[in-house]
Amino acid sequence: MKIITRFLVAGLASVAAPAALAQGGYPTKPVRLVLGFPPGSAADVVGRIFAARLGEDLKQSIVVENRPGAGSNIAAEFVVRSPADGYTLFMGSIANTINASLYKKLPFDFGRDLAAVTGIASVPNLLVVHPSLPVRSVKELVAFAKAHPNEILYGSSGNGTSPHLSAVLFNSMARVNMVHVPYKGSPQAVTDLVAGRVQVMFAPISTALPFVKAGKLRPLAASTARRTAIVPDLPTVAEAGVKGFETAIWFALFAPEATPRDIIERLNAAAVRTLADGDVKSKLAAQGIEPIGGTVAQTAELVRTELDKWAQVVRESGATLD
Repeated sequence: MKIITRFLVAGLASVAAPAALAQGGYPTKPVRLVLGFPPGSAADVVGRIFAARLGEDLKQSIVVENRPGAGSNIAAEFVVRSPADGYTLFMGSIANTINASLYKKLPFDFGRDLAAVTGIASVPNLLVVHPSLPVRSVKELVAFAKAHPNEILYGSSGNGTSPHLSAVLFNSMARVNMVHVPYKGSPQAVTDLVAGRVQVMFAPISTALPFVKAGKLRPLAASTARRTAIVPDLPTVAEAGVKGFETAIWFALFAPEATPRDIIERLNAAAVRTLADGDVKSKLAAQGIEPIGGTVAQTAELVRTELDKWAQVVRESGATLD
């Protein structure tokens, strides 16, 4: 995720200058922002904070539409098939760059059929366990999993999502075998984790943190390369014993590939201003989330880098879905 770290340092340093008015003074009507995950998910939290302020900048309503399912493939395909006029946008994520390799028969090409606009936010996953599991550290989890192969159930927000592939990567690097239980979104997975129906999850911090604070989940580590500011005493997975481990959920703004360039630039300028807004940054920070920002070219580079990274992880893990 080094490219994301670079975005966090430089992406918002220079807010894009206002672009020339796009075709016909775009936008002249409400814009739809399609999310691939359900209400209450990290995507939903980020999307609604972002959309509210973006709408103010564009002087049009941004209507958030949740279309969960298939690791956000349903939402992505819906936007790919939508008119390329700037009025239907997609909040894509790391899940889409994973899915490009995990699914062998997708009816669209994420890297080709969607145009990058800008990065939106980076969300750490927390490695959390149900309190009934007799482990209090990553090393203890690894030891327990090795002693009980194929007995520990881990939840995720769906096949191909960051929580899923984070656990796949953890299984591979720690040389353990925990069993995957996919859900339609993080809220549903965390609900079952709190109930003890699954025992482990790499959960988005915005979803997991309230349950951690309430003592209903036990945090073991953060998935990111560096500690997260909102829980600074929590070690990273790499610090806690699985050297080299690093994952994070990221979200970015996309439009259908044929969307006119002036509309893309108009959206980029508005989105970067939105993410530099103090109130937006404060609301995201309260959830442990960091804004990204960046140019169209930087976001396209992020997508290319992530496609390559996760293709290697999927290939080495042997994971596949169809």
